[in-house]
Amino acid sequence: MFNRDYNENPFIVIWELTRACELKCLHCRAEAQYKRDPRELTYEQGKKLIDDIYEMDNPMLVFTGGDPLMRPDVFDIAKYAVDKGVRVSMTPSATPNVTKEAMEKARDVGLSRWAFSLDGHNAAIHDHFRGTNGSFDLTMNAINYLHELNMPIQINTVISRYNYDYLEEMAALIEKLDCVLWSVFFLVPTGRGQEKDMITPVEHEKTFIWLYELSKRVSFDIKTTAAQHYRRVVIQKKMREQKVGSDGREIRYKDALMNGTTGMIDGLGRAPKGVNDGNGFVFISHIGDVYPSGLLPVKAGNVKETPLAAIYRESEVFKNLRNPDAYKGKCGVCEFRHVCGGSRSRAYAMTGDYMESEPYCVYTPKAMREKKLSS
Repeated sequence: MFNRDYNENPFIVIWELTRACELKCLHCRAEAQYKRDPRELTYEQGKKLIDDIYEMDNPMLVFTGGDPLMRPDVFDIAKYAVDKGVRVSMTPSATPNVTKEAMEKARDVGLSRWAFSLDGHNAAIHDHFRGTNGSFDLTMNAINYLHELNMPIQINTVISRYNYDYLEEMAALIEKLDCVLWSVFFLVPTGRGQEKDMITPVEHEKTFIWLYELSKRVSFDIKTTAAQHYRRVVIQKKMREQKVGSDGREIRYKDALMNGTTGMIDGLGRAPKGVNDGNGFVFISHIGDVYPSGLLPVKAGNVKETPLAAIYRESEVFKNLRNPDAYKGKCGVCEFRHVCGGSRSRAYAMTGDYMESEPYCVYTPKAMREKKLSS
């Protein structure tokens, strides 16, 4: 796992089992619909996909949607993967499909983690964001029952202008709920997500600094999505904190900075180096289309026609994304490009070019600062 070459194999695979979902979330990447698509990968095609994923050095596999529980065969698919030795987690929607029976099946099958979305510390904020009254209460009830089953719980939160002013309250709720991981998503305007719902670049930076300080005093881990520049903040903070040390730690962080092997993802020891869209990360849609991520809608192939490994390793889109030296603008000259690289999804959403600079990063790279001083 920790010697993984992202040019060959991903660190994590996201499979959108279905786009069917009973919720109407304001930010929905998938623009989910109420009914299942007849073109979805079948159970047999799903097994073949799992075989292919396993052969790619057995990365982590996440079932998402829509709502994975809208597929009657979801636990058969999960069992096939778990029996093969794949580490599987699932992110269902908080709907009446989340029954005690469903959670018990997930535990018995051997799912490693269950993730729920909470986008507000109370029903008013969360239900507005999810477009469905009662979603907050359903989520809280499900979390309580998962605790009874001793299943680890991950909470996913989308940071937007709707909840930016309540982050302290959100963190307190995550702590109270005894979750193992808070996965913080930063809105990308794709699908139903709108640019007007995003927080500003300065607010991104303030949130990163707040998250870093929070990580030092809470019991749960923190992971970010579409916030690759959080890694830059973490490294900057750690380098400043360790500058006085005489044990070589400062040198270690500088070396890691140059080659992108910090031993952390989002400030945590979860991956050998920074994961980014198409670089250690791959997304498979409900109909088998392959994308660098679910937030970057540039199709690279389809698993019904081409093996996943061939698409991931040989697609021009994926190869471009794995070359931070070719990024445009300030991302291409930034000293943090190999560990950060900016959100390729947000660059694409805002500019139409996935190789452009991260448009919501306030940092000025050292090379640009020096060039300005010398001119």
